[in-house]
Amino acid sequence: MTDSWLPSLLTPTPEAGYALAVKLSRTAVKLTQPSAEVRERVRSAYAEDFAALIAISHVVATNFQTVAAANGYWRS
Repeated sequence: MTDSWLPSLLTPTPEAGYALAVKLSRTAVKLTQPSAEVRERVRSAYAEDFAALIAISHVVATNFQTVAAANGYWRS
C-alpha cells in the first residue's frame, strides 16, 4: 500500500488544523489544474481580484470546518 498524502484529518491543535485546511484547498487546485505552468500563468489574473480572494477564503473556511468537526473542535 502506498503512503497517502492525507492519512488523517486529525491534528493536535487548531493551528495545525488550519494549515491542513489550506493544504486541502491547495491540493484541490493542483488536482483540478495539474499543470504548474498554467497555474503560475493564471495566478496574476486572480492575485488582485478581490472577489476571487474572498472565494478562496471561503474554500479554506469550509475545509477548516471539516477538519474542526473531525477533531471534535479540539475539545476533550
